[in-house]
Amino acid sequence: MTSRPLTPTARVRRLRLRITALFALTSAVGLIGMAVFAVQSDDRRWRQQLDQTMSQDTSWAIGLLVTDEDDRLDARELAETMGTGCPPLTVLSVPRAKGADLHVDHAPRHPCLTVGAAAVRAAGEAAVRAEDTAASDRRTTDGRPVRLLSEPFYAPDAGEGEGPQGAIVTMTGTSDQRADHRRLLWLVAAACAVLICLSAAVGHLLSGRAIRPALAALRQQEAFLADAAHDLRTPAASLRTLAETALRGETDRTDVLRRTLRLADGMGGLVDGLLTRARLMSGVALEREPLRLDQLVEGVVDDTPAAGHRVSVETEVAVVVADPDLVRRAVANLLGNAFAHGHAPGEPADVRVTVTRDGTVTVEDAGPGLPPHVAKSLFDRFRRGSGSGSAGLGLSIAAWVAHAHGGALAVLPGEGGGARFALKLPPAVGSALTHP
Repeated sequence: MTSRPLTPTARVRRLRLRITALFALTSAVGLIGMAVFAVQSDDRRWRQQLDQTMSQDTSWAIGLLVTDEDDRLDARELAETMGTGCPPLTVLSVPRAKGADLHVDHAPRHPCLTVGAAAVRAAGEAAVRAEDTAASDRRTTDGRPVRLLSEPFYAPDAGEGEGPQGAIVTMTGTSDQRADHRRLLWLVAAACAVLICLSAAVGHLLSGRAIRPALAALRQQEAFLADAAHDLRTPAASLRTLAETALRGETDRTDVLRRTLRLADGMGGLVDGLLTRARLMSGVALEREPLRLDQLVEGVVDDTPAAGHRVSVETEVAVVVADPDLVRRAVANLLGNAFAHGHAPGEPADVRVTVTRDGTVTVEDAGPGLPPHVAKSLFDRFRRGSGSGSAGLGLSIAAWVAHAHGGALAVLPGEGGGARFALKLPPAVGSALTHP
């Protein structure tokens, strides 16, 4: 089973999801890296603090050790002066026989923390072997976590190169420190999760804003293609029918050519309207220039075939800054709409066109008028008049032209009962153009 290809809109939306995921992943990598660094730093910090505290105890204890005449250690002064029960202090000495285990010279009788003898000896041997302080993490016999620290000491008359005489091992509980570290770990993990989710939301919002123009362009393209297919389907079908009729010889050839010419003219107008709409929707910059709106309207009226309709024109000098081609198209659409719909069936239209100094073009007919529910949606694309074959783009293009220039197009009841369309364009400021 083959999968259906994605539409352009679906591909853009998938790209948005990928951008969001990439943004969240990048943030996650950075945040997790910093979180790991922070957690490891805290782990090292609390261990270093404990080691410093225990090292002070062992250094003080080493100063209280006494060696008798037989080079044997005497820890009585240490026990009497400092106490070795809490924190526990164990004194180990290096045996004279090589290969033997360290000898326990002093161990607390009632220590507050108890670990196995093997763990204490291992800590002492590590310090003696390294000739430096050694620390390790262990557990007491009842399962509580502790930190062991052993520090080597030397005989008073030890010469250069002579090894340690023994080591002192102490320990302290780490339950509180580990609990604080776990709380920090959970806090950092929760903060990372929240920040990653926030980053994903921000990335989704930003990517949405970034692809919004692309989606708008795709929607405009799809709407334009729909308009083109909708508007050209009927005349194309009519041309095909005429051609088939002519081939069968069922009608007069002259009549067929006349009807074909009318359809071709209509299709040309449709194509012009679609291209004008595409230009407006694509956001192409308008070619604005100062122009005499009254002269432009008079030219449009003169160039538009009246076909038996009556047109009266009243103008005042009006100067606007606008795109001449688009304004000409909008006025022609309003005039064509009046010719098509502003009269009773079988009667010519009576159209009145006025131009006022403030840049308003009014096209009023004496037709049946417009119901209120029709006037609200009159400027929507594909809106057709009653019984009309209009493409439904003329009035919508006129409205788009007005809005593109910062103006407006309104429809009101006419004085004679028909419809009155008012195209308002912003007048030019400080212009002194006059009639030639």
